[in-house]
Amino acid sequence: MATKQSSGDHIVKSYDEELEQLNNDIIKMGGLTEAQIARSIESMVKRDPDLASRVVGDDELVDDLNYAIDIQTMRLLALRQPMALDLRQIVAALRISADMERIADYAANIAKRSITLSSAAPVPPVHSVPRMSRQAQQMLKDVLDAYIARDVEKAIEVWQADKILDDMYTSLFREALTYMIEDPRSISMCTHLLFIAKNIERIGDHVTNISETLYFMVRGERMRQSRPKGGAPVEELALSFTAMHNKSGKSGENAESKDGSENDL
Repeated sequence: MATKQSSGDHIVKSYDEELEQLNNDIIKMGGLTEAQIARSIESMVKRDPDLASRVVGDDELVDDLNYAIDIQTMRLLALRQPMALDLRQIVAALRISADMERIADYAANIAKRSITLSSAAPVPPVHSVPRMSRQAQQMLKDVLDAYIARDVEKAIEVWQADKILDDMYTSLFREALTYMIEDPRSISMCTHLLFIAKNIERIGDHVTNISETLYFMVRGERMRQSRPKGGAPVEELALSFTAMHNKSGKSGENAESKDGSENDL
């Protein structure tokens, strides 16, 4: 009676080698993506436009690796006709590489915003960004470790940690809105900062996607819990800012009509 072949124990040795190469490329892509995030935040903190430009240019390295993984997965699906765990591993690689490619894109976006921020006076909310970034980087590192070890429990911990990142984003959003209301001259720089924070928050969402993909790859079923979300909806905060901004604008109009001079705000 024939025995079922398990992953890593195939009759055709080259099949194992191809799966191992795919696995190694995912790990390599993860390392590149981690470095891109770290360097993009470093360029913002150090106000280094040259480093930021290199981060933007190096995004192509991640894109090339993503393309190579796409080709590998299509070849494996077409020629090897994988089943069970092998099939899930190949499909997972395709999905994980797509998420990491998007994460690297967000890192490049952060670097682009950093170039603009480097030419202007820093605003206080900028100091909250590195802490938020460290949380996102730790989540990515942990999910890559979970991928290497096929550790579902660790993947679930990463999935749950996204709530922490959401809370940080909401806190930074509130801080930036308060600062913009107090000093409208900072609106332009704070807006760039909020885009950077949003990019970091979206990195967390893609790391969460990877956690769910890993869960499916190992257990063969989808994670059924609702995604953890923290903080007040940003839409509510934005509406609050609009209302306060409009109110301060009307106060300025009233002040101008009374004494002929513009209100400081």
